[in-house]
Amino acid sequence: MYVQELEPVAGSLGLSALVATLPLLIVLVLLGGVRVKAHLAGLTGLLAAVAVAWLGYGMPLEQTLSSGAQGAAFGLFPIMWIVVNALWVYRMTVRTRHFDILRRSFGRLSDDPRVQALVVAFCFGALLEALAGFGAPVAICSVMLVALGFDPVRAAVVSLVANTAPVAFGAMGTPVVTLAQVTGLPLDDVASVVGRQTPLLALVVPLVLVGLVDGRRGLRETWLPALACGVAFAAAQFAASNYFSAQLADIAAALAGAGALIAVPQARRPAAEPVRAAVLTGARSEELDEKDPGREVARAYAPYALIVAVFSVAQLPAVKDWLARSTQTYDWPLLDVVSADGRRVTGNIFTWPVVATGGTLVLLAGIGTAVVLGVHARVAAQEWLATVRELRYALLTVTAVLALAYVMNLSGQAATIGHFVAAAGAGLAFLSPVLGWFGVAVSGSDTSANALFGALQVTAARESGLSPELLAAANSSGGVLGKMISPQNLAIACAAVGLAGREGDLLRKVLPWSAGLLLVMCLIVVGQSTPVLGWMLP
Repeated sequence: MYVQELEPVAGSLGLSALVATLPLLIVLVLLGGVRVKAHLAGLTGLLAAVAVAWLGYGMPLEQTLSSGAQGAAFGLFPIMWIVVNALWVYRMTVRTRHFDILRRSFGRLSDDPRVQALVVAFCFGALLEALAGFGAPVAICSVMLVALGFDPVRAAVVSLVANTAPVAFGAMGTPVVTLAQVTGLPLDDVASVVGRQTPLLALVVPLVLVGLVDGRRGLRETWLPALACGVAFAAAQFAASNYFSAQLADIAAALAGAGALIAVPQARRPAAEPVRAAVLTGARSEELDEKDPGREVARAYAPYALIVAVFSVAQLPAVKDWLARSTQTYDWPLLDVVSADGRRVTGNIFTWPVVATGGTLVLLAGIGTAVVLGVHARVAAQEWLATVRELRYALLTVTAVLALAYVMNLSGQAATIGHFVAAAGAGLAFLSPVLGWFGVAVSGSDTSANALFGALQVTAARESGLSPELLAAANSSGGVLGKMISPQNLAIACAAVGLAGREGDLLRKVLPWSAGLLLVMCLIVVGQSTPVLGWMLP
């Protein structure tokens, strides 16, 4: 049995915390300073975490390696299992050109570029975030806006800023699933609190977007459609994450936001020519004028309808219980860890939800998609393998980061840092979203930031008397605002619209919005930690 120590280095909490932060510092410096590729930075940080656990904390080497192996296993299943299957569905729509039909369908909803920005970047971007995540929404939405006639810089900025509110529930809930796993908190509890924070961003972001597209005139003339879109998006995200399914939160929000937007008569009016001339400074793609049969348009929307249907059926009590019975639980080999106060840690047990997991449900929806779109089984299998190849570095990065997180959590490194950080007291509520924001800004992933800092936030919360669920959720909610300034996302946006090498220009345009919205989130979390907004929490 390995008993975690909080002060293994010279009996000092400060020195122990300094040593414990070395793996995190190495990852952040390699990513943000040296610009090493994410998978190499993750592997280097993992080696550092193993060394600190073994040599600094005295964790037996076999238990250290076993804890890392469990983290890597969780990174592959269910985390990347969700991402691979979700991206596979998207690739099949591209292969059959139904994605192009979907894009043309959006282009015909309105000729007002301000409304088009909301439909494409905010609503459809959220749908892509729900389905794929990992930079796909920024790349695809930027290209779609350029095809509609947007200037490339404006298209990239709008897509980056729009990719905020849905991130915490992206890739079928992967960030919150990871957060729940590394913190040991129930998924429903974590998702519920996140669902009472990020919807508040959704109320603001559509208004910011129309301002970015057309300045004060855009706000003055299209504030009502933007507000209707934001309110519907926020309400659906809140309802799904709190009362239905965290995995469906973004899909429900995207569909509700788009529906509310188009329902406002003002959104369907033709735009004044001076507006179009001022905003659409690029060349509009002639492909958008192609006519598509209604049957093909319905098939283009079918994959998303199938995902909603499969997840909805999975939430029925009888089906949910049947799926849960397939879940396997194992004693993880070579791992026997107790905390400093003598409690057995959750890492000793490994739970394998064979069927009752988002990735398997998306796989079932993907099989249905292949049937509806007429994709031959051989071609569908080829696309699945191509998806794995496309994500090979992401697979390595996520498994390395999750392995690092598990080593730090099970060896006691995260607990040491958490106890040290708890000295911030009430100020911790303000700093908690900043930590998540910094983690995503550097790593480009809310999932990675939750894996790295989730357990630390919970430990600090318990030591300072704050709600663990609140600070864990704040890590994810603050993190979504770092996505638009992450080097990874900036590079993706520039590459998508032909602005390679101009990442600095985009950063200067989106940084004020990232910092300003982060401040808003910090104030929300501070309010929720006091009676002022404490009533918002479940």
